[in-house]
Amino acid sequence: MIKAIVFDFDGLIIDTETPAYEAFREVFRTYEVELLLDTYAQCIGTTFAVFNPFNYLAEQLGKEIDHETVKRLVDERYEQLLDETTLRPGVLDYLAEAQARGLRIGLATSSPSSWINPYFDRFGLRQYFHSVTTADDVANVKPDPELYLKSLNKLGVTGSEAIAFEDSLNGLRAAKAAGLFCAIVPNPSTRHFPFRHHDLELDSMADMPLADVIRRIETGGQ
Repeated sequence: MIKAIVFDFDGLIIDTETPAYEAFREVFRTYEVELLLDTYAQCIGTTFAVFNPFNYLAEQLGKEIDHETVKRLVDERYEQLLDETTLRPGVLDYLAEAQARGLRIGLATSSPSSWINPYFDRFGLRQYFHSVTTADDVANVKPDPELYLKSLNKLGVTGSEAIAFEDSLNGLRAAKAAGLFCAIVPNPSTRHFPFRHHDLELDSMADMPLADVIRRIETGGQ
């Protein structure tokens, strides 16, 4: 029986990932370097320790870059694109429905709390969550399962009693490694990913009520 749902943040609640890719791609083009989504996607849902786009730019140019200048340009463009960002469709409906059903609600994100908190305040999300687990709380972020394991502990449920909602391969791997069911809701930056071993995939949370998601997962897709 499902007793909890655990949300990813970046790309799932708010699509911060597509603007990030667009910002990097636009700046890299000023250096005449094309950053393909397949290449950039290695760091979606995790950290630059997996793929560092700044190092990639230097490698493609064959010389050192002014890291701070490139970062400033990317950050400035990213902030402009984020100003237009809203919650993804269906997010508030899922949170409200989970709350009404008495489900425990958690957040498990590879981002730090300093990144999450302004969005929680901006969109009034804090009221819905029983636990928030961020990069600040663990030694290893996704695809390591530590974020989800700690979230399960905070929520007081087992993996078989919880559904993770994710948009990336790294998030899916983390959730499944921690023993949770996992529903994938890809965004434009992750829609092409070769998702496997997930329990359900939705184009949007607006496409299916949470009650139906839970029923399908509890009945094995029936």
